[in-house]
Amino acid sequence: MMLKNKAAVIYGAGGGIGGAVARAFAKEGARVFLAGPHRASVEAVAQEIVAAGGFAEAAEVDALDEQAIEKHLQSVIDRTEHLDISFNAIAIPDAKILGVPLIELDATLFDLAGGYVRSYFLTARLAARRMIPNRSGVIMTVTALHSRMGIPLVGGYGPAQAAKESLTRSLSAELAPHGIRVIGLRPQGMPETATIRRAYEPRAKASGMTWEQWQTMLASRTHPRRLMTLEEMANAAVFFASDKASGLTGTTVNLTMGSLDD
Repeated sequence: MMLKNKAAVIYGAGGGIGGAVARAFAKEGARVFLAGPHRASVEAVAQEIVAAGGFAEAAEVDALDEQAIEKHLQSVIDRTEHLDISFNAIAIPDAKILGVPLIELDATLFDLAGGYVRSYFLTARLAARRMIPNRSGVIMTVTALHSRMGIPLVGGYGPAQAAKESLTRSLSAELAPHGIRVIGLRPQGMPETATIRRAYEPRAKASGMTWEQWQTMLASRTHPRRLMTLEEMANAAVFFASDKASGLTGTTVNLTMGSLDD
């Protein structure tokens, strides 16, 4: 098992990406501590993991609340005595910004996407403080191709993803001497997640495309002419969180299947 006896905290574990990563980590032997703003959704994932023979505990945690993150992390340390992996996969409600041109977007709504950066900063900083004494650990997050490509009608989402990737590089530069790796994953929209559906709906009427046509259009930009699955993304997360990827830090891994050139 690639993550045997690792203690991992996953923020946003009730969502599609966070839940998939939590299941994959647990399958590879990690003890996963699931955090999310709504206990019911993270509890459902935890029960699924336990039923499959893994270890999982769920907690209601607002990943934008520093004190809530601190309290939860301390409870994890009290149980495990170490923290090996921190994975931030939170989502910010964005119904009010999708489909709105930037020149018409209120500044407060533009700032809404900044929550992605703030949450990643808070969870990474507090995790690192607990990893430094052991000179070991992996801090991870997930972004999107919006970080490198101009995409209209997404408000501050693209700039926020670019900021997260910059933060990954800065965190790594400071934490690598302490034995801590910092890595981002950048998949394209995955049909099993709510994100790709939210991206489609504001454009449906203007584009005239059906949901199936929208997916086909996105897939046509990839080299294999298909979109990545949640399982593929989660399997990649397992590898990069494992000791087998010990030489990788300070970068965001391109998982767009060729849609975005490095």
